[in-house]
Amino acid sequence: MFAAAAQALVGEATKARCELEAAENAFAKLCIPVGQKLARLGLCYEAIARGASMGDSPTSIPIRMRRGEQVDVLIMVGDALDALLKEGKVVPGSRVDLSRSIIGMAVRAGAPKPDISSVDAFKRAMLAAKSVAYSESASGVYLSTNLFPRLGIAAAMNPKSKKISGEPVGAAVARGEAEIAFQQISELRPVAGIDIVGPLPPELQVVTIFAAGIATGARDANLARGLIAFLASPAAAGAIEKSGMEPIASDSQSGRR
Repeated sequence: MFAAAAQALVGEATKARCELEAAENAFAKLCIPVGQKLARLGLCYEAIARGASMGDSPTSIPIRMRRGEQVDVLIMVGDALDALLKEGKVVPGSRVDLSRSIIGMAVRAGAPKPDISSVDAFKRAMLAAKSVAYSESASGVYLSTNLFPRLGIAAAMNPKSKKISGEPVGAAVARGEAEIAFQQISELRPVAGIDIVGPLPPELQVVTIFAAGIATGARDANLARGLIAFLASPAAAGAIEKSGMEPIASDSQSGRR
């Protein structure tokens, strides 16, 4: 099924079937040159430029776009995609929401897992932690500018917090550079050397929408539109769920709006 969809979408791109890599984060923070080979969801493309949806890192999607990199499809945090739309980097009306993603915590493999089952437990775990790491993108912005101040622990957390750019946050924890990692669960799952503790307590959780859009100047807008339609379809929903996110395509099946 995925191979047939790939052939219909990529045209000149390779027609070989790629193995489904659902262990990778299926959508988070991707910048995809359409018509090239990517092993994901059975679709084959030659290359992928990956970066954070936000931030000033040279590898972040906004910086890549501002320096004029050739891109066909953008898959990133919805709010960040809208910001690029205002800059004229995204084709108006091309945004399609793909998935919902929640923030989780991870520790180095084998390390004790803190209790974060309630707001009070989470706060105690944060104050007891020697160091924490979070991304420069949506989840890290939420933690550092909203959650920690709201809990009244910003002053205690700032000196022991580390912002990670250019790689999954879990990688830094796996190397022992921080005790605790925070990022979308879909970003934490593929990282070797860490154990996922679980999601933030419901009262503290924030849901991030990942969306796709066609980049201004895309080499083949129709091809890009077809890829986005496939990624938003029920055919892709299983891979999204396996990666740790909730597919928005399932809403139409369940009647939810």
